[in-house]
Amino acid sequence: MAEIPTTPAAGPTPPATGIDPRGPRFAAGITAVVLAVTVATGSVWLLAAQVAVFAIGSLFGVRRTPYAWVYRRFVRPRLGPPADLEDPAPPRFAQTVGLAVTGLALLLAVAGVAHAVEVGAALAFVAAFLNAAVNYCLGCRLYLLLLRARTTA
Repeated sequence: MAEIPTTPAAGPTPPATGIDPRGPRFAAGITAVVLAVTVATGSVWLLAAQVAVFAIGSLFGVRRTPYAWVYRRFVRPRLGPPADLEDPAPPRFAQTVGLAVTGLALLLAVAGVAHAVEVGAALAFVAAFLNAAVNYCLGCRLYLLLLRARTTA
């Protein structure tokens, strides 16, 4: 996940109500599986379901997604407490990026563009896989880059 800036020049400090950073990584694993199956099957319906999950995360926050519920209900109780909490803004922005990519693919697929489902799902899969496998959140990094660009402008 994205590292939280700790100096005023680097950006805001995390809120006291941060999120367990393992939750978004777990959700990225589920997302990667869903998107891999979507690429393999070309299912518009499966892509639409993932678009809905991204929309929930983007509009209401990562804590409100179905994948976060699964993490809180079944995984989190079996783990120790997190070493630290994470600002929820970068993962929420990453959900928005995922929504934009998969939402555009869904619109193009509905409009009849060949292979839109597979291409859009494949692009989103790469980002989800990187987050799940090596803890590198592309959307979170983009958020921090945009935050730095805004503070230096």
